[in-house]
Amino acid sequence: MRVFGKTDVGLVRKVNQDFIYFSQVPVGGFPNLFIVADGMGGHNAGDFASRYAVESFLEYVRASKQEALIRIVDEGIKYANKKIIKKALEDPSLRGMGTTMVVAYIEDDQLFVANVGDSRLYLMDDSVHQVTEDHSFVATLVRAGELTPEQARNHPDKNIITRAVGASEDIKVDFFEVDLERGDQILMCSDGLSNMVEDDMLYDIIKNTYICDVVDELIDEAKNNGGSDNIAVIVIDPYDVEVN
Repeated sequence: MRVFGKTDVGLVRKVNQDFIYFSQVPVGGFPNLFIVADGMGGHNAGDFASRYAVESFLEYVRASKQEALIRIVDEGIKYANKKIIKKALEDPSLRGMGTTMVVAYIEDDQLFVANVGDSRLYLMDDSVHQVTEDHSFVATLVRAGELTPEQARNHPDKNIITRAVGASEDIKVDFFEVDLERGDQILMCSDGLSNMVEDDMLYDIIKNTYICDVVDELIDEAKNNGGSDNIAVIVIDPYDVEVN
């Protein structure tokens, strides 16, 4: 397995509210672990929220004695949710903060994914597949047939999300499971990438760029298209082995 990841502030924002974590070695009971979080909130609240959510999730993972990994993911995200809400109540400068979260791990040729918000996980095999479903206002309209995906991409309300870690005590987490095969690659990203780069271009860059350079190429493409938001990227090749 080879994994590369990076965040970038982009060309417009002054603060980077995106945060990533990835480990190819075991974390708690997990054989590997990958996380993208895109924070929201005024001043420094968004960057605090994304980092704090991931740190709280990892705290739960490392302490958990639960054997069912997918349950640890669910409980860990809910634990992070409670901690963000509590912290926001304690500090007025953090009121209204929240974050998206995409959490993934790979076990026995299967990819397990959990999602809250509009950060995404894609599977790249012989085409591009968005595995996660966006929890956003425009995504709801697309699913209802009221907007096309192209209209949603340029909609003025495209940044309104309908579900976030820290937004409500009753948080719902979506789960997905995907069978992996040799040649598959995985992309996890914030909307700073997915809003700025078309899916076909994401696929083209991932499939035609040496994996060490893919993350930088994706970030550069988002910036070439305006770079209007922070950019978070993790690229995973489950079957590629580094040759020394």
